[in-house]
Amino acid sequence: LRRGKPTCHKAFDEATALLVGDALQSLAFDMLANDPALTIESERRLRMVGVLAHAVGSCGMAGGQAIDIESVGQRLSPERLEDMHRRKTGELIHASVILGALAAETSDEAVLSALDQYGEAIGLAFQVVDDILDVTADTETLGKPQGSDQAQNKPTYPSILGLGAARTKAKELYQTALASLAPLGDNGKTLGEIADFIVHRNQ
Repeated sequence: LRRGKPTCHKAFDEATALLVGDALQSLAFDMLANDPALTIESERRLRMVGVLAHAVGSCGMAGGQAIDIESVGQRLSPERLEDMHRRKTGELIHASVILGALAAETSDEAVLSALDQYGEAIGLAFQVVDDILDVTADTETLGKPQGSDQAQNKPTYPSILGLGAARTKAKELYQTALASLAPLGDNGKTLGEIADFIVHRNQ
């Protein structure tokens, strides 16, 4: 289940789910490269393509998921766990922040640097909170099976650090995200609210 509904591979089959995933990923690159609604210069488009490619490839989602698959039943070090989570979840969230800034034609490198720090913090925070909710929330609230990580013997922040330390980690990342927004002033208000939602959500 995801959001209370069967996942694609359950509603249809694994082959269809893989094809749909491939098609949607290609669509993202197609839009960045060719969408006429994105009225930015070619150099910026190319930079955006690079950001997304990094986020979904071996340095990002695919690499993190590979670590996740091979780590079932293992006790990872906190450093390896963080590397896995930053890649498989954090990089896509981080990329969404940077892509938004580039699409808005932000050229101030200080602002982009601040957003880079913010994206890294909330990207990892999202996964830490997800790990916590897998332990503390119920299936109806989560919209997916509660305790699925534990049932599959996957390493998570609560299983490696303990629930209390995992909550502390999430709070630290939240504070880092908020602090990184200081250079944006009032323009960072909405991003601060997003960070608040990510860390304090219950599903």
